[in-house]
Amino acid sequence: MKISVITVSFNSASTIERCIQSVKSQTYKNVEYIIIDGQSQDGTVEIVNRCKNFVDIFISEQDAGIYDAMNKGIALATGDIIAFLNSDDIYAGTWVLSEVASSFSDSELDAIFGDLSYFNIAHPNKVTRVYRSPDNPSSALSWGIIPAHPTLFLRREIFASFGVFDSSFKIAGDFDLMAKIFRSNSLRYKNLHKVMVKMQLGGISTAGMRSTILLNQEIYRSCCNNLIHTNYLKLCARYLKKILEFKI
Repeated sequence: MKISVITVSFNSASTIERCIQSVKSQTYKNVEYIIIDGQSQDGTVEIVNRCKNFVDIFISEQDAGIYDAMNKGIALATGDIIAFLNSDDIYAGTWVLSEVASSFSDSELDAIFGDLSYFNIAHPNKVTRVYRSPDNPSSALSWGIIPAHPTLFLRREIFASFGVFDSSFKIAGDFDLMAKIFRSNSLRYKNLHKVMVKMQLGGISTAGMRSTILLNQEIYRSCCNNLIHTNYLKLCARYLKKILEFKI
């Protein structure tokens, strides 16, 4: 089966080549790699063009935000399986896509996900936190908890059934999509229970108090839209879980 990996970038010159090499180094080779760039001006375009022999589709144009760019990638993807890898993230090893493909040999599975580790750019080999994806995503939604988005692999039919990202969200579009997908508990999925992606600290969802407030507001809006009963107290309680994830 073909796996489409979509990377969305904007002014990512300092990290995009590392991300591309992470995909290129995978032992599983039936991969379609798509990069959707928001018309970067910092050298990102030149770096991607330098790696164009490995990148199957590259578009650099203005967009209406990160989720609009992700939707462009979905529209272009031709793979049986679709996943997203942020421009400042890398796969945890060369084995990741091979294990995903092997797991999807079970035709009953709709989705596969796993865990995610965080690292600081100053110490890229040191794990600062590990995010454990929930075993039962449907019951975790009301707490604002979802599978780690960069580790989520979905059959393309899921997007046809549930739709794509709502681009009115600035920071919680991934939560909203997963709320639509997992809320009914009808999705057939597998948690690999291992770190699949390494994420660099400093992304939009980890960018300080202002982003934290916006994130919670958007998660609450998504829960209301998807008839998931929650409140701000429950959403804030998940930060206790986050504290326990940090490595001392």
